[in-house]
Amino acid sequence: MAIVEMVMPRMGESVMECTVIGILKKVGDRVEADDSVMEVATDKVDTEVPTPYGGVIAEILVKEGDVVPVGNAIIRIETNGSVAVPVAEESKEVQTLEKEIETVTQSLVANLQPSSPTHTTSEAVGTRFYSPLVQTIAKMEGVSLQELEKIAGTGAENRVTKKDILDYLASRSSKSIVDSQQSMVDSQQANPKQETANPKHETSKGIEVVPMDRMRKLIAERMVESKRISPHVSSFVETDMTNIVLWRNQIKDEFKRQTGEGLTFTPLLIEAVVKAIKDFPLINISVEGDSILKKRDINVGMAVALPSGNLIVPVIHNADQYSLIGLAKKVNDLANRARQNKLTADDLAGGTYTVSNIGTFGNIMGTPIILQPQVAIMAFGAIQKRPVVIETPQGDVIGIRSMMYISHSYDHRVVDGALGGMFVKRVSDYLSEFDLNRKLF
Repeated sequence: MAIVEMVMPRMGESVMECTVIGILKKVGDRVEADDSVMEVATDKVDTEVPTPYGGVIAEILVKEGDVVPVGNAIIRIETNGSVAVPVAEESKEVQTLEKEIETVTQSLVANLQPSSPTHTTSEAVGTRFYSPLVQTIAKMEGVSLQELEKIAGTGAENRVTKKDILDYLASRSSKSIVDSQQSMVDSQQANPKQETANPKHETSKGIEVVPMDRMRKLIAERMVESKRISPHVSSFVETDMTNIVLWRNQIKDEFKRQTGEGLTFTPLLIEAVVKAIKDFPLINISVEGDSILKKRDINVGMAVALPSGNLIVPVIHNADQYSLIGLAKKVNDLANRARQNKLTADDLAGGTYTVSNIGTFGNIMGTPIILQPQVAIMAFGAIQKRPVVIETPQGDVIGIRSMMYISHSYDHRVVDGALGGMFVKRVSDYLSEFDLNRKLF
């Protein structure tokens, strides 16, 4: 028999720690390699963690709510093989990682401005260790060190986890609303005339306080941050989608029989975007300080609506290397796994350009917000039949065509109106000039 330690795996290139939100096994349970043993949450995704070993669980080293750095031991498994990892060696790796995290934490605290409302140099050292994530949330939400010290921690050694501070912020927000409403009621009782003059403020009835869930908080934080970082400019074009609509109607049944997949408009839209990115590679960039990073890979993110109403953006990596059939399969796979909460952190990482098919909600156009650190995002509206002027060699005529608006939001720091406008026009051209005689197989 040998004891091996399973460590928290890396959940993406920028993820340094994970929050344990559920433990699926208990001590004494037998597991096989690749069995899921716990559920964890990161800033990017909730996912299950599989064990790389088979055996019997001898010890579970974490509990629900713990924030665990990547590389830390989480479970000990008794195996029959000789795959044991020396505990001493593993402990050294964990200690090294903890030192790195502590260094990052000290650097974060040291870099805070003296006038910051959250921490000051004189109060940088508290009585507990705070992870970089917790400190970042505290800084963004204006939670002082004294306030942070009062939060009850549920992590190891009473550490404050991400869940602890988010729950505290939710309760603080709710308490603020309730206090405000109570103050209003007290004021009205002290001044009956004011109560009569403004009857709609008589009580707090009709108001339901609903705390944001974790994903909604992250979305809110990132959208506000994107608006702060990037000066958004939008361009619009109207596109004739008639050829694509006719072609899809002709081919979709055969496509389903041949591939087992449904053919939506999304892969056709993404294909046009990929072609346009090849024509205008300066749209496939990001900004780092005063430098522009040009990306060789074309990784297209696609916004997916979840049953909860939230949005998530899985990524088609190297989208230019897929055929239309491959794109259709990839789009369907990512959309299905997103709605089943089965995406991995890698599925959400590395996007270089994003599209959103808002037409599925019946919207004709919109102004989407850029997903940082990308510099542009495109929204496709609903396809609607309208009478339009058609130019022919014999003269202009009015016909019924399937039309769609395309919205393009871009970062005006690095994408000027000429580039942003030409790019969306090129996407429109690829769509409107679609070959009705195109062969799929």
